[in-house]
Amino acid sequence: MTILSLRQLPVLLALAPLPAVAAEADFFGAALCQPPYSLGNATALYEAAEKIAKPDTSGLGAAIYHLRKPIERDGFVTEDVMFGGMAVGVLIKGEVAAQLAERYDLKPESSRILGSSSLGFARQLPEADQGMKDMGLISIVARQGPALKEQTLLACEFVSDEDRATMEELEGASQD
Repeated sequence: MTILSLRQLPVLLALAPLPAVAAEADFFGAALCQPPYSLGNATALYEAAEKIAKPDTSGLGAAIYHLRKPIERDGFVTEDVMFGGMAVGVLIKGEVAAQLAERYDLKPESSRILGSSSLGFARQLPEADQGMKDMGLISIVARQGPALKEQTLLACEFVSDEDRATMEELEGASQD
């Protein structure tokens, strides 16, 4: 067994390959609420995305980070990570909300979020994974629509009780 001197340590550290930031951050897993949404997890993912690229904030009211390499999981491909409001997600290539719903056991959304999606599915996390239940609920969502330009949003989304009540009120008023 070789024992290194303290003088050799900086040389070894300089020669060690740097880990790929995207490999460390599981953006696709985060979109599937693995782990469930929390401010700490969202911040760590945001910081990892910031190291990869500068965000495109020109549309969707969100920050979109283009990845260096595509990520593929379960036959779905993404090259973009999205942070918007209290959601962390990925933009999947193609209009595949129904396929995502089938794969991840999502159910049709009753609301179209005031017309922002043409097709949407969601599933609330189980009670044990609702780490912010005193403030709102966490769900996995898959949504597609014209604004997404042939992509589908897959996201882990926290919706506060206040926001949920406001959306329900607005949806009710729009149906009158």
